[in-house]
Amino acid sequence: MAGGTSGLPRWVLAPAAVGALFVILPLAAMASRVDWGRFLTLISSESSQAALWLSLRTSAVSTVLCVLLGVPMALVLARTTFRGQSVVRSLVLLPLVLPPVVGGIALLYTFGRRGLLGQSLDVLGLQIAFSTTAVVIAQTFVALPFMVVSLEGTLRTAGQRYEVVAATLGARPSTVLRRVTLPMVLPGIAAGAVLSFARALGEFGATITFAGSLEGVTRTLPLEIYLQRETDPDAAVALSLVLVVVAVLVIGLVRGGRSATP
Repeated sequence: MAGGTSGLPRWVLAPAAVGALFVILPLAAMASRVDWGRFLTLISSESSQAALWLSLRTSAVSTVLCVLLGVPMALVLARTTFRGQSVVRSLVLLPLVLPPVVGGIALLYTFGRRGLLGQSLDVLGLQIAFSTTAVVIAQTFVALPFMVVSLEGTLRTAGQRYEVVAATLGARPSTVLRRVTLPMVLPGIAAGAVLSFARALGEFGATITFAGSLEGVTRTLPLEIYLQRETDPDAAVALSLVLVVVAVLVIGLVRGGRSATP
């Protein structure tokens, strides 16, 4: 284990360093362009504050929905077997690889005024597209797979031995779920929730396609950055740095939670 490489050939260090620089240099270049003297002013404008708080609120609601929907989905995929399961899993995880703007179009044709469900909702006086609710739906659509992937992996790694023992001792399925399964995979749920929040916070394509960009209603922080890039590049860079800091904190929370897992 010379040099702390754990037996790795030394030549691996060179491409690893190049890869690290490939990620770090653009971030450093962006940070170097920040007008630190006006940083607080740039990120505290009325439109920037409205976009930031809207992003935080909608991302929090989206994360709750991801937990409420994603946990049962992961449980079904990890603990049951049924015909067409691989197809269902592929469809559930599709937003991971689908261009967000395509997801926005799909949502628009589902919940828009002339959409599959939107026509019926419009009759009831409910208009979802281009509203704050649309922002939450778009964020949930793209973030939900992160919860499912994270928790399904945790469930498969944990196995079913404790659940089998509890069932053998006479515990009902709901009791096993509540007293054994969920506490056992709680770190996976927490990690999935944090990742879902981060993905929702950075969502752009599906949001602008399905919800538009109305200040205080649907203009989230990524949309604000995009608009500021044309009118005030300094503000765009400062707001981008805010998102980078949030992302770093999220990664730290996820890795810290996994490190604490026995």
